[in-house]
Amino acid sequence: MSTKEVPIVIITGYLGSGKTTLMQNILKQEKRKIALIVNDMGSINIDASILNKTGNRVAQIEMVEMQNGCICCTLRDEFMAEIERLSADKSIEAIFVEASGISEPSSIAGAFLNYEEMTEDTRVYLKSVVSVVDVDRIYKEFLHSLTSDSDAEEGDVINLIMDQIEFCNLMILNKTDLLTKEQLVEVKEGLRGIQQEAEMIECVNGNVDLDIILDREDFDFEEVEAYSAVQKALNNCEHDDEKACVDEYGISSFVFEERKPFNRESFNKLVDNYPEVLIRTKGYIWFSDDWNHVQLFEQAGRNASITELSEWISAWPDEEMDKVLADFPDIKDDWDEKYGDRCNQVVFIGKGYEKKEIVKLLYDCIED
Repeated sequence: MSTKEVPIVIITGYLGSGKTTLMQNILKQEKRKIALIVNDMGSINIDASILNKTGNRVAQIEMVEMQNGCICCTLRDEFMAEIERLSADKSIEAIFVEASGISEPSSIAGAFLNYEEMTEDTRVYLKSVVSVVDVDRIYKEFLHSLTSDSDAEEGDVINLIMDQIEFCNLMILNKTDLLTKEQLVEVKEGLRGIQQEAEMIECVNGNVDLDIILDREDFDFEEVEAYSAVQKALNNCEHDDEKACVDEYGISSFVFEERKPFNRESFNKLVDNYPEVLIRTKGYIWFSDDWNHVQLFEQAGRNASITELSEWISAWPDEEMDKVLADFPDIKDDWDEKYGDRCNQVVFIGKGYEKKEIVKLLYDCIED
């Protein structure tokens, strides 16, 4: 346990998962003077307005509202400045952060840990990253087919939800009253396929005992990062392994690596008819019709998305590329004479499949 005085608890979860309701219940239980940072993407901070109506205990809370941006990116500097200001207030005994519904918790935690390393005399330490999970939504959109065209248009949302679930040390399974016992078991098994270590707490209306959140080991960035089934596969599975790695839950995973690009049309056809045995897929790919850009491919349940990211280093102008290679010579260790740093590296996670069958589908999409 940390010898520092003020624990910070970061609460994440997608829009509508129940973060604010959980915070309301936490405030009702708190007996210390706490600070509360609420990050909402809208110009009017609705969540802060709701929390202000919780009751007369709000007078003992320092409320910080951060709007028009996300504390994992555009508001990160402002967020850390608030943490530093609150750390200097000797009367504050704990800090709770309600992150935006579209935030990436790994970026928030990473920024905070950098602050801790640079500020040795800080009073604060990261206690927990809590992910609030709407189990009803997970059941409908992750485990089963989407129910409408409008849902399908937001298919990439579930991938963000998976990112939030993968990076936490506590999952609050909210809205359990909306599912049957059998459906809830199915959801928990599905979540274990992508997040294999974090404790799961079932609740209705965000009603959770505060001690459950606080009475645990302090947050460990590297340990939690390794909780993700994607990261475990990268750490433990080799591309050349004949069979997929299998864990104690019967979940299989493997890493696919190939220098040659995918044919975009063929790959899109594969995505349209994606094997249902695959629970989660994530990694970087590239297409034969675009030698410039890294593409992020993500799949969770019935949803998949391809997002164009930055340029490959080998696509940079020669002068810039040569400077980077001179400054970071380790890049050359994985440099290909023809393709440079371009490479497909994707983790596949599922249950009841043969690795060779999935690999064949992938190679059928590779451009010769």
